[in-house]
Amino acid sequence: MKIVMANMEKPGYRGSIQDYKSCGGYTALQKVLISMTPDKVIEEVKSSGLRGRGGAGFPAGVKWGFVPKDSTKQRYLIINADEGEPGTFKDRAIITFDPHLLIEGAIIAAYAIKSTVSFIYIRGEFYRETQVLQNAIKEAENAGFLGDNIVGSGFSHRMYIHRGAGAYICGEETGLIESLEGKRGWPRNRPPFPAVWGLFGCPTVVNNVETLSNIPFIINNGGFAFASIGVEKGSGTKIFCISGHVKKPGLYELPMGISLRELIFEYAGGMKNDRPLKAVIPGGTSMPVLTAQEIDVKMDFESLQKIGSALGSAGVIVMDDSVCMVDACLNVSKFYAHESCGQCTPCREGMSWMQMIVDRIEHGKGEERDIDLLLEITRNIEGRTICAFGEAGAWPVRAFVTKFRQEFEDHIKLKRCPVKV
Repeated sequence: MKIVMANMEKPGYRGSIQDYKSCGGYTALQKVLISMTPDKVIEEVKSSGLRGRGGAGFPAGVKWGFVPKDSTKQRYLIINADEGEPGTFKDRAIITFDPHLLIEGAIIAAYAIKSTVSFIYIRGEFYRETQVLQNAIKEAENAGFLGDNIVGSGFSHRMYIHRGAGAYICGEETGLIESLEGKRGWPRNRPPFPAVWGLFGCPTVVNNVETLSNIPFIINNGGFAFASIGVEKGSGTKIFCISGHVKKPGLYELPMGISLRELIFEYAGGMKNDRPLKAVIPGGTSMPVLTAQEIDVKMDFESLQKIGSALGSAGVIVMDDSVCMVDACLNVSKFYAHESCGQCTPCREGMSWMQMIVDRIEHGKGEERDIDLLLEITRNIEGRTICAFGEAGAWPVRAFVTKFRQEFEDHIKLKRCPVKV
């Protein structure tokens, strides 16, 4: 069953407002504005069990409910379209092929938290996607779904686009808020949380593109219909981004809880050139890698957590036996060393040290003590930074080292890469 990708897979569908309305678009918004109170909308989303699709997996309805009901300040909704997790490309596709699904979901979320202003914070490199959104927002305004007194309901809402500058750290919600305020994208200490003290010191909710794109289905069909899909604590469908050494890479929207093996060998067509599977990153590069023996796991938040990894943004990166795990680890560690915002010492210093050590191991200059030194550095980073970026950089390195330690040891003993011979 498709929820988010249902329209975009229809022949001839181009994502215009006419196309979207012909598929039932904006009926959920009208239903909400005519017959539902903001509290009722929040309760419906809570009952659906919808969890954030950006990586953290926090329940969306619960997050909306944190906004103080007695606050007299302006309230803001921020749509996080700063899709920077390597291996992830779902939000970009939603924006490109069905922008009005996102816009409708965002307006409903804004109504639920009583926000009259929202911002789409989009990755700076997404130039074409920004143009698509600008056009879609104009279409929605002309049709009366954005602006003053939407469909005669008395509710008004304005939506604006803000382009980021390509910083991974601005995908973190408080770093994003700082950037939107015109400051350096440094994550904030919490509490206070954004729902209480967010953009410009006002109550703010930040939701991912895919998260909000599920809202129209929930309103039209009821929270129970969404909750009946997937697994306990992981309801609904999920868009899996599959890349790497598979025959059919791409986007696959499937019920939460499908097995990783089924994803790779049935939907993605199995291994490219029929080479043996060696490793899989299940949720974008910030999540711990899995070995070929660990793929009989359900792709949901709880199941992956139990085996020491995480669903993250569901960026599934598949690697065959031609891949050097030390080189893969170096690639990941280089990325996080480059993207560290530099605010926290353990992250700022630790990421660079990990990159340097992995680099010398890969190039035949490593020492036996380097492997345990890498593990020690990951422990000194994890849990010691303001935001979760520390874990994002430390977890993958630790997993590569612990699960493929023999390969690291071979690099050190042979003074070269044994895989790339």
